[in-house]
Amino acid sequence: MSTVTDTAPRDLGREDLQLVAEGDKRAFARLYDAWAPTLFALIRCVLKDRAQAEEVLQDTFLHVWRRAPSYDPGRGSVRAWLTTIARRRAIDRVRSAQAARDRELASPPDVDWDQTAEEAESRIAGGDVRRALGSLGEPHKTVILLSYFGGLSHSRIADATGLPLGTVKSTIRQALARLRTFLEER
Repeated sequence: MSTVTDTAPRDLGREDLQLVAEGDKRAFARLYDAWAPTLFALIRCVLKDRAQAEEVLQDTFLHVWRRAPSYDPGRGSVRAWLTTIARRRAIDRVRSAQAARDRELASPPDVDWDQTAEEAESRIAGGDVRRALGSLGEPHKTVILLSYFGGLSHSRIADATGLPLGTVKSTIRQALARLRTFLEER
């Protein structure tokens, strides 16, 4: 019965990592070549999206380059250190994406501020017009409502109210002058 023995050193990359801590770019390339496939597979288990996994792998090795001097062999193997960094970066990406989705769902929908401002102005103006119309007496109010809000012609207003056509026209002119004065005073 034969046993499979691990021919690779138990702590593959320790020497290269120590050289990386000193700024050795060739050692970094060797470390990358040795560990990138394993770390990428781990990251892909966490992140299903290949592009994001590639970004996290790059981020992981950037972190390794910057933080290599902080590696302490007494606290664990190079394998443990690298996989911990990769796993944490991948989980952080998942959490960040989820937080972004949660914020998007929690935020109010995009508001067209120009349209909102126009609606507010329209409502304010509409309230002013209603108050101005309320200040008009009869037949001025009825003639304006029939003309501008009912869309009736002067002759139809005359038929509807029983007023002579000339009186309808002059009543509309007087009502508009009163409305203009009322609105200008506000």
